[in-house]
Amino acid sequence: MNASLDIRPSPIAGQWYPGDPQRLSVSVDRYINDAKLPELNGDVVAVITPHAGHMYSGPVAGYAFAALRGLKPDLVAVISPMHYPYHEPLLTTAHAAYQTPLGAIPVDAEAVRQVDELLVMELGFGLEYIRRDREHSLEIELPFLQRVIGSEFKLLPIMVRNQSSRVTRSLGQCLAKTLRGRNALLVASTDLSHFYSQQVANDLDDEMLRCIASFDPEAVISAEEQGIGFACGRGAVTTVLWAAKDLGADRVVVLKHATSGDVTGDTSQVVGYGAAVVLRSHSKVD
Repeated sequence: MNASLDIRPSPIAGQWYPGDPQRLSVSVDRYINDAKLPELNGDVVAVITPHAGHMYSGPVAGYAFAALRGLKPDLVAVISPMHYPYHEPLLTTAHAAYQTPLGAIPVDAEAVRQVDELLVMELGFGLEYIRRDREHSLEIELPFLQRVIGSEFKLLPIMVRNQSSRVTRSLGQCLAKTLRGRNALLVASTDLSHFYSQQVANDLDDEMLRCIASFDPEAVISAEEQGIGFACGRGAVTTVLWAAKDLGADRVVVLKHATSGDVTGDTSQVVGYGAAVVLRSHSKVD
């Protein structure tokens, strides 16, 4: 990659995941290789994966990314929440690439521009371009993509602040229009419940994963509004589910659930993690 390219530096390498390229490669490969997947019949359109530090959520994330083995997309749209208090509803990077210890991933500026223009027509506003953001939930997925995808690819990064049905449905539709006909994948970044006991977390997470498995974005929103299930990246999940529907996907398979308590042994206050894959039956076409 051009050394003069405007690259977003990583604010979390060496903290949220190993900063040494060899250690990072070994750990990510282990998470992916340890995943035992069921038989997946259909084309992978999207995955849903957690975004905590790799030592906590990596064993679950490995299941989502194991579903991408053998795929060689040209473009990967990673949709995440934005945890920082930006006022804009939808954001993307103003940099030309994302940096991780495994190298730089170029941003597909044309795909970002197309989504932006479609959003303006649909919602009256588009993407806010930001520099040197500290958001971890998008970047945390990138080393997994770099290790599992067997080709060079470009990134379409979007961070969601407004998680309403109106905004995320429109974003999903605009993404589908941009990705249709391309060799592309979608990634939704989300953790599940936060800081409940293990028993309560399991109940809340089971309900949220049931809603995700039902392939019903409105049910995902409703579960959180009713307090019966939680996902901090709810907007990323609903965006990707709506986009995947428009791209012909017809089912979701939940692959794994665990909590931070399964790693630390402290089950008094845990964070839930889930992995799922969104599939399109082979008989379907875009």
